[in-house]
Order: sequence, then structure tokens, then C-alpha cells
Amino acid sequence: MPAPVLLVIAHGSRDPRHAATVRALTARVRALRPELRVETGFLEFNSPSVTEVLDRLEAEAAKEPGVREVVALPLLLTRAFHAKSDIPAVLDEARPRLPRLCVRQAEVLGPSPLLLSALQWRLHLAGLRPGDRSSTGLVLASAGSTDPEAIAVIAEIARELRHTGWCAVRPAFASASLPRTEDAVRALRADGVRRVAVAPYVIAPGFLPDRIARGAREAGADVLADVLGPAPELARLLVDRYEEARAYRAVSAGA
Repeated sequence: MPAPVLLVIAHGSRDPRHAATVRALTARVRALRPELRVETGFLEFNSPSVTEVLDRLEAEAAKEPGVREVVALPLLLTRAFHAKSDIPAVLDEARPRLPRLCVRQAEVLGPSPLLLSALQWRLHLAGLRPGDRSSTGLVLASAGSTDPEAIAVIAEIARELRHTGWCAVRPAFASASLPRTEDAVRALRADGVRRVAVAPYVIAPGFLPDRIARGAREAGADVLADVLGPAPELARLLVDRYEEARAYRAVSAGA
């Protein structure tokens, strides 16, 4: 049996930088695992859609013996609405017409030490050195969510980062939740922090990451890191989540 196909599911955006970043990331995954078939599908705005990819895989599987397995991996940092509702709904709607595919949804990417490594590397590229942490306050800026579980994850990551040498760490959100990036930067200044860095905890450029960057600049942040993008750590994390989903299915089948 061939290895399961890795289907990376991204949200999609009207901003062309989003899809370009997603494709650059999946290209890194292919470079890491040349023997692995990697497909990309979008929930909206970009093509191919998740449904289109699944229909194409079904058509291919119909020409071969057996059932083809697919690991559907959400390109998401937290288990919020898209991971809990949107993606399962798309997969459930498609399954009745996919008799030759066995589709399993993998876990979201975060939290993971690899994400923190990618975050720290982006800060380094933005000009921050390891010795600067003790005098620098960090704003961990995520896209935001109405899901309490997702908000709690970001708050916990901020607490963990506080123990890695930063003089202070505050979470911030570009939408749905508060505080905004600019408010978190100003709060750190009010606490007496002289240098403030903003780290976007988002994967690809778009409307909300631009809002984070705008808030950081308006509030006078000293360092603004780029989005995580196609970082090598993210590519390794996608492979890890894929392998975890494969291993779980193997154990379940054995049970």
C-alpha cells in the first residue's frame, strides 16, 4: 500500500501572498520527504478547493486496487472554529462520494516547540539577539478567535515564553479578542519596558497579519518580526503531524 497522501488544508485569502506562502511551505515539505505525495486545498478564496482535491484523488483511486488513505492536515495553529467545524464539515460532506478514499483529519499544528523555534528565528532575523531578551518585552500577536480554547492556548504560550528570558510577555489579538497589538505594546511601555518586540503568531500574510504589523508600528514597537511563513521548523512540524496521524490510524486498526 502506498503511503497516505498528505492533504494540507489552508483557509485561503484574497491576498495573493497567502497562497504563495502556503505553497512555499508545502514545497519545503516535499523537499523533506520527496517520496511523500503532498497536496494543498483551500477552504475559500483560492484554488484548488479541498473538495476539488478530494474528488481528483477519488478519481485516481478508482483506477487502482484497494483504498487510498488521505491525511487531512489543518494549516492552523490552534483548535478554533475552522478546525472544529469548517474542516470537519467539508470532509463529512465529501465522504459519501469518496468510496475509494479513507480520509482522516490530523491535529492542528500548535502548540509545539517547533513553532516557538520558528518564532524566535523570525525575531532573530528582525534584529533581536538572544542577549536582548532580558531587557525586552514581547508581544505575542495572534489572529484572534471567539473560541475560548484557542485564546487559552495563546495565553499559555505567552506564559511559557515568559520563562525563556524575556522581561515580560503579553498576548495580543488582531480580531475577536482583546487586547490589540498596539494596546499590548503600550501596556508594556507603561510597565517601564524600554524595548518592545512584536512577534506575529500567524503562518501567512494577509489582512489580520497586516493589522498586527500596523498596530506594532503605530505604537512604536522597536522590533517587528515577520509571519512564520515557510520556516523549516514548520515544514518539519507538518511532517510530524502527518506521521502522528498515520501512527494513530495504525494503532486504531490494530485494536
